Amino acid sequence: MLLRENPELIKRSQELRGESTALVDAAVEADAARRTAIAVFESLRAEQNAFGKQVAQAPKVAKAALLSEAQELAARVKAASQAANDADSEFIEVVQRIGNVVIDGVPGGGEDDYVVLKEVGDLPAFGFEPRDHLEIGELLDAIDMQRGAKVSGARFHYLKGIGARLELALMTMGLDRALAAGFTPLITPTLVRPEIMQGTGFLGAHSDEIYYLPDDELYLTGTSEVALAGYHADEILDLSSGPTRYAGWSTCYRREAGSGGKDTRGIIRVHQFNKLEMFSFALPDDAEAEHERLLTWQEEMLQSLGLAYRVIDVAAGDLGSSAARKYDIEAWVPTQGAYRELTSTSNCTTFQARRLDIRHRTDGGKTAPVATLNGTLATTRWIVAILETHQQADGAVVVPEALRGYLGGVEVLEPVAR
Repeated sequence: MLLRENPELIKRSQELRGESTALVDAAVEADAARRTAIAVFESLRAEQNAFGKQVAQAPKVAKAALLSEAQELAARVKAASQAANDADSEFIEVVQRIGNVVIDGVPGGGEDDYVVLKEVGDLPAFGFEPRDHLEIGELLDAIDMQRGAKVSGARFHYLKGIGARLELALMTMGLDRALAAGFTPLITPTLVRPEIMQGTGFLGAHSDEIYYLPDDELYLTGTSEVALAGYHADEILDLSSGPTRYAGWSTCYRREAGSGGKDTRGIIRVHQFNKLEMFSFALPDDAEAEHERLLTWQEEMLQSLGLAYRVIDVAAGDLGSSAARKYDIEAWVPTQGAYRELTSTSNCTTFQARRLDIRHRTDGGKTAPVATLNGTLATTRWIVAILETHQQADGAVVVPEALRGYLGGVEVLEPVAR
């Protein structure tokens, strides 16, 4: 266990994340207390087993006195068992507050301390004043925010007509790319149990982002990553032929707590959206190579859509608790004059698998945790960059060539006369 063997490594990771190193000391102490409690319980249980044999072999006249002693010993064993369980629960409570150990080379710091790894594509230039994605979407009769708010409240929307078709085209194009790369498609549940949400690391600092149904003890997922990770919980996988890959298609839900005033216009930051998520179960030694593969597949999608983008190495303090490294791909949004995140891919190493008990069999026949990785291949937000990048002076939008076959050959999205 890394906590026992190298607690200083975990402390350095906590420092990079800007989080408490005292948690590591507390976890070490809780682990020691847990092992002591387990040892006491096992010793007493062994004593109880031996005493039970003694009682069974004792003469009938001696058994009454021995039975009284056996009852006292049973009470001590029961108390020791409870103490061991309590110590184990305390250890789990402490250790689950520690984020995954970041990979060497991940920049330290917070949200603004990312490192730009590359910039790809030419920034779009216009001979007219560009419209934002919502204005374009309304001209195309493709996005209806007003009725979304009427029916469901702020930050809900309808995709209508060509808007609905555009999202389905994006998702289907992504699915075809995923199938070609060896992913098995899954349409996943969007309600999951607390132990699955906890196991993936989503019930930490950002748990206020998650919709919870207390009467059912179920959480609405903000990404199919959660259901995909839980798919093989408590299982042993055969990864001898390479990673096991799934592409999860699902609707996603996020409360967007704490984001008041940010991206309230349009469909950049909404409560409900669709997403196609790549998810890999890999051998730990292959995790970093698999991470680069996921990034490559994402970049190929964005390049096919004619979008200018950059790739950033996210700083440790801006990682979720489960990610050991995360790359964000940010597309250029012309009316904001800035790159905005469209997709990301995370290497979660063995963090989620340890918590969900997902293992592989080693060459020696023993079992060990697998690595899990995830990356988005298409989602609703991509429509923002497509509409703004490929817009024309009259409000029309040129459809990227790679997407046309998924729209029945439509080459240009035309404004709708009203």
